[in-house]
Amino acid sequence: SSEVLEAIENVIQDVLKSLAQNKAPVLTVANRSDWRNIEFKDSVGLQMIPHCTTKQIRSDCPRSAQRFALILKILSMIYKMVQSNTYATKRDIYYSDTQLFGSQSVVDNIINDISCMLKIPRRSLHILSTTKGFVAGNLSYTEEDGTKVQCTYSATVFTVPSNVQGIKNLISHAKFMLIVEKDATFQRLLDDDFCKRVCPCIMITGRGIPDLNTRLLVRKLWDTFQIPIFSLMDADPHGIEIMCVYKYGSVSMSFEAHHLTVPSIKWLGLLPSDLQRLNIPKDALIPFTKQDQNKLASIQKRPYIACQPTWKKELEIMAASKLKAEIQVLTTLSSDYLSRVYLPNKLQFGGWL
Repeated sequence: SSEVLEAIENVIQDVLKSLAQNKAPVLTVANRSDWRNIEFKDSVGLQMIPHCTTKQIRSDCPRSAQRFALILKILSMIYKMVQSNTYATKRDIYYSDTQLFGSQSVVDNIINDISCMLKIPRRSLHILSTTKGFVAGNLSYTEEDGTKVQCTYSATVFTVPSNVQGIKNLISHAKFMLIVEKDATFQRLLDDDFCKRVCPCIMITGRGIPDLNTRLLVRKLWDTFQIPIFSLMDADPHGIEIMCVYKYGSVSMSFEAHHLTVPSIKWLGLLPSDLQRLNIPKDALIPFTKQDQNKLASIQKRPYIACQPTWKKELEIMAASKLKAEIQVLTTLSSDYLSRVYLPNKLQFGGWL
């Protein structure tokens, strides 16, 4: 905490120095969303380059003065929380003055900028992320407050903990981990008793684009158990994007890549080639929208696709067909095809990329 307080004090001292010299104070933050500031490394995924381009948030410029003030406002809130050892969610911060902040996304963006500027992870800033992810299967652990969580002995779903760094005594006999894109598929696999029937495993879903805690948990489980991790996504550009976030990270959070990415994640399904292989009826597939085409084209240009020739081939199949499919399309073959045939066969015979 002293490190966090010192980092904030240094920012404020610079502001005061500028004022003492009759200069308009300026804050310098990294250009987090610029691909030119990102490098791809096999072992980490997308990470920010050491000397990246920055942007200045000036206090004397009408376009950025409000943002400058909001950054100082949130810095002062963080300072108080660290001093008093209290925590707040991003939502708490937004609702402390909705008129001032204007929208939740403004707050989220500023918190990421602050975390990147101070080079301090968000959790150490005493800001908690609201968790939406679920975990189930062969896993037990103790939360920071001493609560024992036993996923192993029940078909109950547990919410991903809000302080992943604080969990300890992790125990699992799982042979693999399965990341599931959507809540509905996750629940279906649970109902079919998938975690126990095939072989013990851990299942996680971020329920769409994963939040920070879900990504931190996947990484923590990987660090702890070093078991294979497979991803089960829709065969569409959005599903591929989500899988890439787990595996390689996102541009906007590349400054925290070391805690968040797991480059060893394998793409288990639903593969575009599976749709042909399983003779899924054409009328069960969904035509691409313009947005899908743009998203796929942007993914195909990313640096990590070049080093994944099998992925590249799958994306080409999808681009050529201009068709996408949700995992639920497998129910056209039989109602429990996913849990009884598709996944067991893939896991047994190595049908992943």
